[in-house]
Amino acid sequence: MIGAWPILSIVTFLPLFGALFLLLIRGEGEVVAQNARHVTLWVTGFTFLVSLALLIGFDPKMPGYQFEEKAEWLPGTGIGYHMGIDGISMPFVLLSTFLTPLAILASWRSIKSRVREYMIAFLVLETMMIGMFVSLDMLMFYLFFEAVLIPMFIIIGVWGGARRVYAAFKFFLYTLLGSVLMLVCILAMYIEVGTTDIPILTAYSFGVGMQTWLFLGFLASFAVKVPMWPVHTWLPDAHVEAPTAGSMILAGVLLKMGGYGFIRFSLPMFPHASEFFSPLIFAMSIIAVIYTSLVALAQSDMKKLIAYSSVAHMGFVTIGIFTLTEQGIAGAMFQMISHGLVSAALFFCVGVVYDRLHTREISAYGGVAAVMPRYAVFFMFMMLASVGLPGTSGFVGELLVLVGAWKASTWVAFFTATGLVLGATYMLWLYRRVMLGGIIHEKVHDMEPLTQREFAIFLPITVIVLWFGVYPASLLDLMVGSIQLVIDTVSSSGVSLLAQN
Repeated sequence: MIGAWPILSIVTFLPLFGALFLLLIRGEGEVVAQNARHVTLWVTGFTFLVSLALLIGFDPKMPGYQFEEKAEWLPGTGIGYHMGIDGISMPFVLLSTFLTPLAILASWRSIKSRVREYMIAFLVLETMMIGMFVSLDMLMFYLFFEAVLIPMFIIIGVWGGARRVYAAFKFFLYTLLGSVLMLVCILAMYIEVGTTDIPILTAYSFGVGMQTWLFLGFLASFAVKVPMWPVHTWLPDAHVEAPTAGSMILAGVLLKMGGYGFIRFSLPMFPHASEFFSPLIFAMSIIAVIYTSLVALAQSDMKKLIAYSSVAHMGFVTIGIFTLTEQGIAGAMFQMISHGLVSAALFFCVGVVYDRLHTREISAYGGVAAVMPRYAVFFMFMMLASVGLPGTSGFVGELLVLVGAWKASTWVAFFTATGLVLGATYMLWLYRRVMLGGIIHEKVHDMEPLTQREFAIFLPITVIVLWFGVYPASLLDLMVGSIQLVIDTVSSSGVSLLAQN
């Protein structure tokens, strides 16, 4: 029954229809703002419920694409409207639809100006995120991939902090520049094959020389999105200046676009180039893990510290992907989903205290646990999940990545493991300075306890992070078939999966 409906189109474009409905709202002042908040929450919440129908109807034993929708868009050109979902894209769709209503709740009181426009931007952003993960046409994927930049650019530039314009333009220019090279590669692939259909392009065997150039063009775009060292410098500025909800979606979903692209395109379409450039990826990723962890230790701003930790965690992801092993790729996927949940919660942790004291400086706090004990528990849990405590989702992803890295190279595994030690150091130090000790500043005494709305945001994320940590098979079973299909595609091209040994 689910398959009889264009379910992917409904999930993708439902938020866009909600944005169009918001344009019709009439009224003045706070009335319009309240209506916009409630409509957006209902639309994003309903979108999440509809996306659960995908999970219910999804067959994890079928590694190929499901719920496919295909129609001619430009007849006779090989370019069409093609949507589908598999075990690789499904978790990202659910992550997007799950985090968006929580981000709206996080904005409930903190956004006071141009509320309707803010909500429209988030609804458009959700459509673009979902559309990107379900697109099975390269041109469609590119349109959604680039369109994501527009609402996020507006969210940072209009509702961000004091240096919001600088951060928004830096974010936009970095990501756009890399994507232009990817567009050139898509055109080259179209000229070579005569279609932009992703399943056809995946099955096509590109020449080794062409793979090299195509891989580098896609790398230029995906490396910025991850972000990988040394093109990561836009991320701390974007996070610091973005509103809390913007940081939640930026870290929770948008940083996963690059990792998704590597798994969906780079490995199966350019296997020889992926093997050849894997040492380069390992080197860049190890530098990211160690360097940004050390930089995080030197931060005085809570948001910037967590932003640098995101770069380090995504370094784990790229290492896992390019091990070209089932454990490494599965660990990278698991780590992306886990980091999406945990990082969104950590940025909300910063937003909770920022709404009360209007500062992110670590030195302005101390002893917060005595005033906000429930908040301290959630913050501690997310901090421990971030450093990979057994029993949380963070542990599973990091363990699988290390297993894959060990199979690829013992040296890569060794340097990757140093990130675990450094991550525990800066996160524990952050928690110690903010939450424990005596209350130094008088304003901390006056901080209000956690509200029901804030509790409602923390609780579902906590439950899912704990569930995936205790029962990781619930997520791994969903995606392992599609990951194995990628592995089989790479191995069928003649690439030695353990060539790094």
